[in-house]
Amino acid sequence: MKCHEVDYTIIGDDMQMVQVELDPGETVIAEAGAMNYMEPDIEFEARMGDGSEAESGLIGKLFGAGKRALTGESVFMTHFSNRGSVKRHVAFAAPYPGKIIPMDLGKMGGAILCQKDAFLCAASGTRVGIAFQRRLGAGFFGGEGFILQSLQGDGMVFVHASGTIVERHIQGETLRVDTGCLVAFESTVDYSIERAGTLKSMFFGGEGLFLATLGGHGRVWMQSLPFSRLADRILAHAPKAGGSDKGEGSVLGGIGRMLDGN
Repeated sequence: MKCHEVDYTIIGDDMQMVQVELDPGETVIAEAGAMNYMEPDIEFEARMGDGSEAESGLIGKLFGAGKRALTGESVFMTHFSNRGSVKRHVAFAAPYPGKIIPMDLGKMGGAILCQKDAFLCAASGTRVGIAFQRRLGAGFFGGEGFILQSLQGDGMVFVHASGTIVERHIQGETLRVDTGCLVAFESTVDYSIERAGTLKSMFFGGEGLFLATLGGHGRVWMQSLPFSRLADRILAHAPKAGGSDKGEGSVLGGIGRMLDGN
């Protein structure tokens, strides 16, 4: 199925959103809850799957929904369509601060692989699935970076990530990346999970037990601050959640918070 051709505008800097322009009859698909606003004549409908295979029966839809469930995402996706006679806009944003990366699959060999929660929205006709790695070790030890989403088609897709985004074009060399910092890569890039050094380094180095090893040729996108890492740090310093109040300015400490009603 050929993807719809959509125009877009990225709005913002560190907390970005993408505004998609839909011609009459065009549709964009998005993760549930990603929509910010939409103009008149835009209608939306929750469907099981991405709608890329309109002829697939119930079994095919259930199989596709089951694969999405493995990634931890909703089995339903929201389809936004322009039912009017003029161009209309609908906007989407990520559920946490970060950048939105627009990707034209037609210029990337028709497919990319991305983190399981990186997909935001895409032109209708894009196939959203999952990609299992060939190596068994990647499945058991890959952590955040193992269960990857596969985005296939010839239109625009939008993925989001947190922190600073770095794009690298590898040409035969090897790149080792923390599995949580890996956002997406082209299908021509080889991907595997390998042990992160010696046993002492693995357990006491603070860099995790395993790293993603990338090779071959193609583009790789990385993020400097995975949201899970940021959330862990926030919880570690949230007194109400059992964390430490280290760094607070009051000399009264906990007594001061009690007097303030905190």
